[in-house]
Amino acid sequence: MRRKKMKKRIIASMLALVLSASALIACGNEAPAATETTEAVEETATEETAAEPTEAPAEEAEAETEAVTKDRSGNDITLPAEVNTIVSMAPSITRTLIDMGLADKIVASDTNSQASYGSELKDDVVYFDMMAPDQEQIVALNPDIVFTSGMSSKDGVDAFASVRDAGICVADIPSATSIEAIEEDLMFIGQCVGMEREMEELVNLMESNIEEIKEIAATIPEDEKKTVLFELFTPSADYPTIYSAGQGTYINEMLEICGLVNVAADQEGQWPALSEEFAIASDPQVILSADMYTPDAINVILGMKGWENVQAIKDGAVYMLDADKVNQPNQHVVDVMVEIARLIYPEYFEEALKDAA
Repeated sequence: MRRKKMKKRIIASMLALVLSASALIACGNEAPAATETTEAVEETATEETAAEPTEAPAEEAEAETEAVTKDRSGNDITLPAEVNTIVSMAPSITRTLIDMGLADKIVASDTNSQASYGSELKDDVVYFDMMAPDQEQIVALNPDIVFTSGMSSKDGVDAFASVRDAGICVADIPSATSIEAIEEDLMFIGQCVGMEREMEELVNLMESNIEEIKEIAATIPEDEKKTVLFELFTPSADYPTIYSAGQGTYINEMLEICGLVNVAADQEGQWPALSEEFAIASDPQVILSADMYTPDAINVILGMKGWENVQAIKDGAVYMLDADKVNQPNQHVVDVMVEIARLIYPEYFEEALKDAA
């Protein structure tokens, strides 16, 4: 099971580094959770100290309060002993931190997080443009850790180089392309903020719900499985392109787990730009939209000229999904999966997943 493999990697890292932790984005830069192994090491050390008291050198004492590890981009980072102030530069991370009860520790965030979650953050939180963060102001805030998503660093330019140079932990978490990567990102965040056990419980709940969806979807006969067009952007006269999700994305994985056949799965690129002609010819039985830009997107899709004979249009099987939940790679993707399964296959999922979102 993925969780067991993940836990083995975490334990191995702890043994190698004594106190290892995982960070979120590029921390100077998602501290490790206590495990049976580390507890045993601590007990042994306590017994030896009681038998022969010694005063640890200053260097050793400092090492015990810091954890050197790698962030999700593979950068070497040193985690702070305590995290009391956080800068979160990605909405997916901000949502996770809020859910963990850490909203009061967020001193700065990105403007996208402000748009989605500003009402849940403190009034004095400072907001930065994700694509052009004010490094000088971030350094002045002197946060314990800065979580980034990699979106800020374009063309290989490190948008947080000055923050790192100032000795602030910058933990980078690239946008996940699979559900497993999302789970690992969450575990990493938990380790960074000292909430490993709570995050492990959350990930276990995610996996339990996903496994239930898989088991039920496996009972759907092949000839009953429906084709789906997932769209991030609704075509218009000015912009006649449909942006979708293809192979190598967690969204495609979500659709397949729910027993759906993604009409864009074989298109080139992870986020293929589809023509209206392709979409109409694909004749999807269901259309799912996470369009954040088109007002009343569902009615726009239902009324598009030339789409009258598309099965999803004829059946009215066009549904709007919560764009934040589906577009942000965190624990809430499972909420969306539950919603999709119940919407499209109510006869299979209506009584299932009662403990899920």
